[in-house]
Amino acid sequence: MKLKYISKNAIVYSIGFLCALLVLVSCETASVSDTQRAKTNINTNWSYLEDDTTRIEQALDTEAWSSVNLPHSWNSLDATDLDPGYRRSASWYKKTLDIPSIDDSAIYQLYFEGVNITCDVYVNQQRVGGHIGGYIGFTIDITDALQSGENEILVRADNGFDPEIIPSQKSDFFIFGGINRDVWLKTLPKQHLENIKVTTPNVSNETASLVAEVSVVGVDDNNGQKVVAILEDETGAQVSKGKFSIRENKSIVRFDDIKNPKLWSTKSPNLYTLTVSLVDQDLMKDSLSERVGFRWFEFKDHGAFYLNGERLLLRGTHRHEEHAGVGAAMSNEQHRKDMELIKEMGANFVRLAHYPQDPEVYKACDELGLLVWDELPWCRGGLGNDRWKANTKEMLKEIITQNYNHPSIILWSLGNEIYWLPDFENGDDTDQINTFLKELNTLAHELDPTRKTAIRKYYEGADIVDVFSPSIWSGWYSGSYKSYEKAIDLYKKQYPHFLHAEYGGSSHLGRHAENPITGEGKIMADGWEEAIVQTNVANIAQIGDWSESYIVDLFDWHLRISETDSSFVGNVQWAFKDFGTPLRPENDIPYMNQKGLVDRSGNPKDAFYVFKSYWSDEPFTYIESHTWKERQGPKDKQRNISVYSNCPRVELLLNGKSLGVKEKDITKFPASGLNWDLNFSEGSNQLVALGTIAEGKTVTDTLHVNYRFTKNGKAKELKLSSKLMDNGNYLVTATAYDANGLRCLDYENRVYFQCLSGGETIKSHGTPTGSESISMANGKASIEVKRDSKDTPLEMMVLNQSFKGTYLTIE
Repeated sequence: MKLKYISKNAIVYSIGFLCALLVLVSCETASVSDTQRAKTNINTNWSYLEDDTTRIEQALDTEAWSSVNLPHSWNSLDATDLDPGYRRSASWYKKTLDIPSIDDSAIYQLYFEGVNITCDVYVNQQRVGGHIGGYIGFTIDITDALQSGENEILVRADNGFDPEIIPSQKSDFFIFGGINRDVWLKTLPKQHLENIKVTTPNVSNETASLVAEVSVVGVDDNNGQKVVAILEDETGAQVSKGKFSIRENKSIVRFDDIKNPKLWSTKSPNLYTLTVSLVDQDLMKDSLSERVGFRWFEFKDHGAFYLNGERLLLRGTHRHEEHAGVGAAMSNEQHRKDMELIKEMGANFVRLAHYPQDPEVYKACDELGLLVWDELPWCRGGLGNDRWKANTKEMLKEIITQNYNHPSIILWSLGNEIYWLPDFENGDDTDQINTFLKELNTLAHELDPTRKTAIRKYYEGADIVDVFSPSIWSGWYSGSYKSYEKAIDLYKKQYPHFLHAEYGGSSHLGRHAENPITGEGKIMADGWEEAIVQTNVANIAQIGDWSESYIVDLFDWHLRISETDSSFVGNVQWAFKDFGTPLRPENDIPYMNQKGLVDRSGNPKDAFYVFKSYWSDEPFTYIESHTWKERQGPKDKQRNISVYSNCPRVELLLNGKSLGVKEKDITKFPASGLNWDLNFSEGSNQLVALGTIAEGKTVTDTLHVNYRFTKNGKAKELKLSSKLMDNGNYLVTATAYDANGLRCLDYENRVYFQCLSGGETIKSHGTPTGSESISMANGKASIEVKRDSKDTPLEMMVLNQSFKGTYLTIE
């Protein structure tokens, strides 16, 4: 068979098939049947129509089709633009596949990694299938609809409001519409293998066992065909091999005595490869491979978590699937980069919130050593009707079936805040919710008895699931962060398996405060309890300054407590990256949840380095803060400078003079004792941090701070300046000044940018330089601008209510 659309992914897949053959040949002689398994990525050269018609004829007669590549979402920019709401409707996708000659001995399938949130699929105008629910992959057999030559693929995707499909529209994230993930054309022989389900029932340091159930399609049990299985380690060395019979269209592969297994762990994520082949006499009909990890885990009652018999403090974060400029339509490279950055921070655990994510994410977690909390997207909305229940159960089945083999997954979450803001009448009835939650819990354990179930912030169902997370937002939505220890001590006693998911707060990149609040004096430290209606109680989220300075202290305090508690399972920070939400138009960056440790483009904030100082093994030092280079205060006023580092000893120098060496002690606050009181000189100051590592080598960080003894007055004007960036765009910056020309470091009002001519702003990205509306950070705000031509002047404007317009022309 010859395909018009071939990618390197198809080549890799074919190489994998040939490798399986070579492995098979190494243990017995075999040849290959004519039709071979192939998997071809077909992301490129699609057409897109933004029209919600249900009629194929009307869609095809329209001339408004545009060219796109996948992944794609029609909400990539409109979700985070400045207009309220985002498009919740349907669109069409179209692609032509050229198959010169149909192979009658082959089965043809389309595999979609995810379409949000429902879809119908047509081949040559014949409906071949569809899917309900986004975030989950599905396969559609298109064999009978294909013809030799050109074939037209049509997909109608719909993210319109439908209360019968989770997640609820009341969730605090966007439901991006479109074909948001990869699409593949799969070719299989009529006799083939599918659905490998790998279990490792017995694992220890000395021995392990493996059981794999594989479906066999198109085979008669009595014709002598067998399944040959080979297990290899990461070096390619053969560990086990065997030949297994086929009964009732299934084969059970069993390896019972694997000696000295290389265990999968967060430090050493060892993976084996299991290859199973369908063999008829000396002819190999088909072959499949699956990555395998050997590990075991345990949640001790009212105690810690253990992986492979050793205590492991779960050091976690959360991840939403989106990125600046593309929304949920992320490339595999962007998915992988997110997970690598999480691992670089030193995390060993990630909660995939609040839905299953791209296959590349699970692959990365397996390979990098990140334990996973995988979540059914029952987020808010309460309990639904019978159709809602059926859809929700089917989603849970698909999630567990699809992701079963990943050694990184340890928890199947059944939902988040499920009772809150019901979409149906009596949808918050706890008795009815509990009845259905028990059904889901039973189903999850039937499908996978090897893992645990979990849920967050549904107290009435805490005893139904295996692992529970209450809601503790000490220092943000309630109380002071200094009450965190009191909260976890209470919940450790109350819940047998207590894992704390979600804590933190919002921070606006580049905003700092000389005297950040702690919550005490404003909110009593004893009032740590989570308020059910958060807006009815005073909290830091409402009255705080959203500065990086405050959030750094909040995380530092939380980590100091968790890292020194020997019986704590662990906590999971919310969230790793800023993400879009329809519920927060008033935020400093409109429609952005700014609780990330990195911004929406993946650029680290100060808080990233706080976590790295506790969790990472890679030596580093970081002076707080590289986005705080302009400061002020009275002469001889001491300032406390923190250095976040994982080095055992750090020396700080100010203007070439040593301020002394301090030893890291995580029982001390702030910065594990790595903080110094100092007096800045007026004008330019240089800070150098020298971190000593065990071998006697040092790692350094340098920061230049311009300090003044004169406090700025009230803002009197905005000025625009520009800087040519490495990518050829301009960074246009608005700065607030007082009457004496001093930058107003306390000015935080919102400003609005506009490109009047000669280019266009990088807008609707939800980043500190990618929004036309943004609140200032210490009297400064910037936007990236793409210029049309070097020969055309670029004219920019910035304004707000106080300043009616400032202009800049870049010749």
